[in-house]
Amino acid sequence: MSKPRLLLIHAFSLAEGAAYHVRPFSGEKEKVLMNYDKVAHLLDTVEWDLHPGAPSTHGNWPVETREEFMSVGFNRLKIVREACESGKYDAIALLGGGDPGFDEAREIGVKHGVAVTACAHAQMVAALSLGSKFSIIDISESHNMQMAALVTRYGMASRCASIRNIDYPLPRPPYTHPHTVSGEKDKWDKGEVSGMLEEALAHAVEAIEEDGAEVLIIGCSGAYWLCEPLRDRLAGMGWKIPVLEGYRCAIQAARNMAELKVTASALAFPSDNPIKIRRRKLVATD
Repeated sequence: MSKPRLLLIHAFSLAEGAAYHVRPFSGEKEKVLMNYDKVAHLLDTVEWDLHPGAPSTHGNWPVETREEFMSVGFNRLKIVREACESGKYDAIALLGGGDPGFDEAREIGVKHGVAVTACAHAQMVAALSLGSKFSIIDISESHNMQMAALVTRYGMASRCASIRNIDYPLPRPPYTHPHTVSGEKDKWDKGEVSGMLEEALAHAVEAIEEDGAEVLIIGCSGAYWLCEPLRDRLAGMGWKIPVLEGYRCAIQAARNMAELKVTASALAFPSDNPIKIRRRKLVATD
Protein backbone atom coordinates (compact mmCIF):
# COMPACT_ATOMS: atom_id res chain seq x y z
CA MET A 1 0.00 0.00 0.00
CA SER A 2 1.46 3.36 -1.03
CA LYS A 3 1.99 6.08 1.51
CA PRO A 4 -0.25 9.18 1.44
CA ARG A 5 1.43 12.10 -0.32
CA LEU A 6 1.26 15.46 1.46
CA LEU A 7 2.37 18.95 0.54
CA LEU A 8 2.90 21.45 3.35
CA ILE A 9 2.75 25.10 2.25
CA HIS A 10 4.04 27.97 4.35
CA ALA A 11 1.91 31.12 4.26
CA PHE A 12 4.69 33.23 2.73
CA SER A 13 8.44 33.51 2.35
CA LEU A 14 10.52 36.55 3.25
CA ALA A 15 13.57 37.81 1.42
CA GLU A 16 16.88 36.28 2.46
CA GLY A 17 18.28 38.17 5.44
CA ALA A 18 15.01 39.85 6.40
CA ALA A 19 15.26 41.47 9.81
CA TYR A 20 11.77 40.35 10.81
CA HIS A 21 11.35 36.59 10.70
CA VAL A 22 10.20 33.66 12.83
CA ARG A 23 11.64 30.68 10.89
CA PRO A 24 14.72 29.75 8.79
CA PHE A 25 14.95 31.18 5.29
CA SER A 26 16.43 28.19 3.47
CA GLY A 27 17.90 24.71 3.87
CA GLU A 28 16.63 21.14 4.09
CA LYS A 29 12.88 20.82 4.55
CA GLU A 30 13.36 19.42 8.04
CA LYS A 31 15.27 22.59 9.01
CA VAL A 32 12.88 25.04 7.36
CA LEU A 33 9.75 23.49 8.89
CA MET A 34 9.52 25.61 12.02
CA ASN A 35 8.59 22.92 14.55
CA TYR A 36 9.77 19.79 12.78
CA ASP A 37 10.77 18.07 16.02
CA LYS A 38 7.12 18.25 17.15
CA VAL A 39 5.58 16.96 13.90
CA ALA A 40 8.23 14.46 12.76
CA HIS A 41 6.21 11.50 14.08
CA LEU A 42 3.26 12.59 11.94
CA LEU A 43 5.40 12.75 8.81
CA ASP A 44 7.26 9.46 9.28
CA THR A 45 4.48 7.42 7.66
CA VAL A 46 3.77 9.73 4.69
CA GLU A 47 5.61 11.08 1.67
CA TRP A 48 5.86 14.84 2.09
CA ASP A 49 7.19 17.97 0.48
CA LEU A 50 7.46 21.48 1.89
CA HIS A 51 6.85 24.64 -0.11
CA PRO A 52 8.42 27.77 1.44
CA GLY A 53 5.42 29.90 0.44
CA ALA A 54 5.07 32.58 -2.19
CA PRO A 55 7.37 35.59 -1.81
CA SER A 56 5.61 38.16 0.35
CA THR A 57 4.11 41.22 -1.33
CA HIS A 58 2.74 42.83 1.83
CA GLY A 59 6.23 43.63 3.16
CA ASN A 60 9.29 41.84 4.50
CA TRP A 61 7.78 40.84 7.85
CA PRO A 62 5.28 38.31 9.33
CA VAL A 63 1.53 38.61 8.86
CA GLU A 64 -0.94 40.04 11.40
CA THR A 65 -3.45 42.41 9.76
CA ARG A 66 -6.47 41.59 7.60
CA GLU A 67 -4.83 43.24 4.58
CA GLU A 68 -1.72 41.10 5.03
CA PHE A 69 -3.73 37.90 5.47
CA MET A 70 -5.61 38.62 2.25
CA SER A 71 -2.36 39.30 0.41
CA VAL A 72 -0.61 36.06 1.39
CA GLY A 73 -3.81 34.05 0.95
CA PHE A 74 -4.13 35.21 -2.65
CA ASN A 75 -0.45 34.63 -3.34
CA ARG A 76 -0.45 31.00 -2.32
CA LEU A 77 -3.51 30.00 -4.34
CA LYS A 78 -1.28 29.63 -7.41
CA ILE A 79 0.89 27.19 -5.46
CA VAL A 80 -2.19 25.20 -4.41
CA ARG A 81 -3.51 25.12 -7.98
CA GLU A 82 -0.20 23.93 -9.43
CA ALA A 83 0.14 21.27 -6.73
CA CYS A 84 -3.37 19.97 -7.37
CA GLU A 85 -2.89 19.95 -11.14
CA SER A 86 0.38 18.05 -10.79
CA GLY A 87 -1.42 14.95 -9.50
CA LYS A 88 1.42 14.35 -7.03
CA TYR A 89 -0.49 14.91 -3.77
CA ASP A 90 -3.39 13.40 -1.87
CA ALA A 91 -3.67 16.29 0.59
CA ILE A 92 -2.31 19.77 1.24
CA ALA A 93 -1.77 21.37 4.66
CA LEU A 94 -1.71 25.17 4.68
CA LEU A 95 0.64 26.18 7.47
CA GLY A 96 0.41 29.38 9.49
CA GLY A 97 -2.16 30.86 11.84
CA GLY A 98 -5.08 32.83 10.45
CA ASP A 99 -5.77 30.35 7.60
CA PRO A 100 -5.16 32.78 4.70
CA GLY A 101 -6.69 31.48 1.46
CA PHE A 102 -8.16 28.35 3.08
CA ASP A 103 -11.68 28.35 1.64
CA GLU A 104 -10.43 29.32 -1.80
CA ALA A 105 -7.78 26.59 -1.63
CA ARG A 106 -10.43 24.06 -0.65
CA GLU A 107 -12.46 25.08 -3.68
CA ILE A 108 -9.44 24.35 -5.88
CA GLY A 109 -8.78 21.10 -4.08
CA VAL A 110 -12.31 19.77 -4.58
CA LYS A 111 -11.98 20.19 -8.36
CA HIS A 112 -8.93 17.93 -8.33
CA GLY A 113 -9.88 15.52 -5.55
CA VAL A 114 -7.23 16.86 -3.18
CA ALA A 115 -8.01 17.47 0.49
CA VAL A 116 -6.86 20.82 1.92
CA THR A 117 -6.47 21.60 5.62
CA ALA A 118 -5.38 24.68 7.60
CA CYS A 119 -4.19 25.29 11.14
CA ALA A 120 -6.99 27.23 12.85
CA HIS A 121 -9.76 25.21 11.25
CA ALA A 122 -8.08 21.91 12.15
CA GLN A 123 -7.52 23.09 15.72
CA MET A 124 -11.14 24.12 16.19
CA VAL A 125 -12.46 20.86 14.74
CA ALA A 126 -10.12 18.86 16.97
CA ALA A 127 -11.13 20.95 19.99
CA LEU A 128 -14.78 20.00 19.53
CA SER A 129 -13.88 16.33 19.95
CA LEU A 130 -12.10 17.06 23.23
CA GLY A 131 -14.45 19.42 25.07
CA SER A 132 -17.59 21.50 24.73
CA LYS A 133 -15.87 24.92 24.56
CA PHE A 134 -12.44 26.18 23.58
CA SER A 135 -10.53 29.40 24.14
CA ILE A 136 -7.86 30.82 21.84
CA ILE A 137 -4.62 32.05 23.42
CA ASP A 138 -3.47 34.62 20.89
CA ILE A 139 -0.66 37.13 20.38
CA SER A 140 -1.99 40.57 19.41
CA GLU A 141 -5.01 42.80 18.91
CA SER A 142 -4.97 42.62 15.11
CA HIS A 143 -4.36 38.86 15.07
CA ASN A 144 -7.25 38.45 17.53
CA MET A 145 -9.63 39.98 15.00
CA GLN A 146 -8.55 37.56 12.27
CA MET A 147 -9.15 34.66 14.63
CA ALA A 148 -12.54 36.08 15.64
CA ALA A 149 -13.52 36.28 11.97
CA LEU A 150 -12.53 32.64 11.48
CA VAL A 151 -14.55 31.53 14.51
CA THR A 152 -17.63 33.09 12.91
CA ARG A 153 -16.83 31.83 9.40
CA TYR A 154 -16.38 28.26 10.61
CA GLY A 155 -19.63 28.29 12.60
CA MET A 156 -17.81 27.96 15.92
CA ALA A 157 -19.14 31.02 17.75
CA SER A 158 -21.26 29.01 20.19
CA ARG A 159 -18.28 26.76 21.01
CA CYS A 160 -15.64 29.47 21.39
CA ALA A 161 -15.49 30.54 25.03
CA SER A 162 -13.11 33.46 24.41
CA ILE A 163 -10.09 34.83 22.61
CA ARG A 164 -7.41 35.85 25.10
CA ASN A 165 -4.80 38.40 24.01
CA ILE A 166 -1.40 37.89 25.68
CA ASP A 167 -0.02 40.92 23.76
CA TYR A 168 3.24 39.50 22.40
CA PRO A 169 2.99 40.50 18.72
CA LEU A 170 5.13 39.30 15.83
CA PRO A 171 8.16 41.46 14.93
CA ARG A 172 7.38 44.11 12.33
CA PRO A 173 8.27 47.71 11.43
CA PRO A 174 7.73 50.37 12.61
CA TYR A 175 7.64 48.86 16.06
CA THR A 176 7.70 50.29 19.57
CA HIS A 177 5.95 47.48 21.45
CA PRO A 178 8.05 46.42 24.47
CA HIS A 179 7.43 42.67 23.97
CA THR A 180 7.29 40.41 20.90
CA VAL A 181 7.15 36.70 20.09
CA SER A 182 10.74 36.90 18.85
CA GLY A 183 13.26 35.75 21.43
CA GLU A 184 10.79 34.27 23.91
CA LYS A 185 11.34 30.71 22.70
CA ASP A 186 15.10 31.22 23.06
CA LYS A 187 14.58 32.25 26.67
CA TRP A 188 12.56 29.13 27.35
CA ASP A 189 15.09 26.88 25.59
CA LYS A 190 17.84 28.38 27.80
CA GLY A 191 15.87 27.72 30.94
CA GLU A 192 15.14 31.40 31.49
CA VAL A 193 11.80 32.85 32.53
CA SER A 194 9.65 33.74 29.52
CA GLY A 195 7.25 36.61 30.06
CA MET A 196 5.24 35.32 27.11
CA LEU A 197 4.71 31.93 28.75
CA GLU A 198 3.81 33.54 32.08
CA GLU A 199 1.27 35.77 30.35
CA ALA A 200 -0.15 32.81 28.42
CA LEU A 201 -0.48 30.84 31.65
CA ALA A 202 -2.32 33.66 33.41
CA HIS A 203 -4.76 34.06 30.52
CA ALA A 204 -5.22 30.28 30.21
CA VAL A 205 -6.25 30.03 33.86
CA GLU A 206 -8.70 32.91 33.40
CA ALA A 207 -10.08 31.25 30.26
CA ILE A 208 -10.72 28.09 32.29
CA GLU A 209 -12.05 29.68 35.46
CA GLU A 210 -13.92 32.68 34.05
CA ASP A 211 -14.82 31.80 30.45
CA GLY A 212 -15.57 28.08 30.73
CA ALA A 213 -12.90 26.82 28.33
CA GLU A 214 -12.28 23.06 28.32
CA VAL A 215 -9.71 23.08 25.49
CA LEU A 216 -7.07 25.68 24.61
CA ILE A 217 -5.86 26.65 21.13
CA ILE A 218 -2.59 28.47 20.36
CA GLY A 219 -3.74 31.12 17.88
CA CYS A 220 -0.46 32.00 16.15
CA SER A 221 1.83 29.39 14.61
CA GLY A 222 4.84 31.46 15.65
CA ALA A 223 3.85 30.73 19.24
CA TYR A 224 3.75 26.95 18.70
CA TRP A 225 6.43 26.36 21.34
CA LEU A 226 3.99 27.38 24.09
CA CYS A 227 2.01 24.17 23.60
CA GLU A 228 3.91 21.77 25.86
CA PRO A 229 5.10 24.14 28.60
CA LEU A 230 1.65 25.71 28.89
CA ARG A 231 -0.02 22.30 29.08
CA ASP A 232 2.50 21.08 31.65
CA ARG A 233 2.27 24.20 33.81
CA LEU A 234 -1.51 23.94 33.83
CA ALA A 235 -1.35 20.24 34.72
CA GLY A 236 0.96 21.11 37.61
CA MET A 237 -1.77 23.42 38.91
CA GLY A 238 -4.37 20.66 38.62
CA TRP A 239 -5.85 21.74 35.27
CA LYS A 240 -5.62 18.72 32.96
CA ILE A 241 -6.68 20.38 29.73
CA PRO A 242 -5.71 19.78 26.08
CA VAL A 243 -3.60 22.50 24.42
CA LEU A 244 -3.64 22.39 20.61
CA GLU A 245 -1.05 23.76 18.19
CA GLY A 246 -1.76 24.47 14.52
CA TYR A 247 0.89 22.57 12.54
CA ARG A 248 0.19 19.28 14.29
CA CYS A 249 -3.57 19.60 13.87
CA ALA A 250 -3.38 20.61 10.19
CA ILE A 251 -0.93 17.82 9.31
CA GLN A 252 -2.92 15.19 11.22
CA ALA A 253 -6.14 16.34 9.54
CA ALA A 254 -4.45 16.12 6.12
CA ARG A 255 -3.24 12.60 6.93
CA ASN A 256 -6.71 11.55 8.00
CA MET A 257 -8.38 12.86 4.85
CA ALA A 258 -5.73 11.33 2.60
CA GLU A 259 -6.11 7.94 4.28
CA LEU A 260 -9.92 8.16 4.17
CA LYS A 261 -9.65 9.23 0.51
CA VAL A 262 -12.06 12.12 0.99
CA THR A 263 -11.98 15.82 0.27
CA ALA A 264 -14.31 18.71 1.07
CA SER A 265 -17.88 18.42 -0.17
CA ALA A 266 -18.53 19.59 -3.71
CA LEU A 267 -21.85 20.94 -2.40
CA ALA A 268 -19.95 23.23 -0.04
CA PHE A 269 -17.42 24.12 -2.75
CA PRO A 270 -19.18 23.67 -6.11
CA SER A 271 -17.45 24.06 -9.44
CA ASP A 272 -18.43 26.86 -11.81
CA ASN A 273 -20.44 24.35 -13.89
CA PRO A 274 -21.79 21.70 -11.49
CA ILE A 275 -23.54 18.62 -12.83
CA LYS A 276 -26.28 18.91 -10.20
CA ILE A 277 -27.56 22.08 -8.54
CA ARG A 278 -29.75 22.85 -5.53
CA ARG A 279 -32.61 25.25 -6.03
CA ARG A 280 -32.81 26.15 -2.36
CA LYS A 281 -30.05 26.77 0.16
CA LEU A 282 -30.62 27.31 3.84
CA VAL A 283 -28.28 29.71 5.56
CA ALA A 284 -26.67 28.03 8.56
CA THR A 285 -26.98 29.80 11.89
CA ASP A 286 -24.61 29.20 14.79
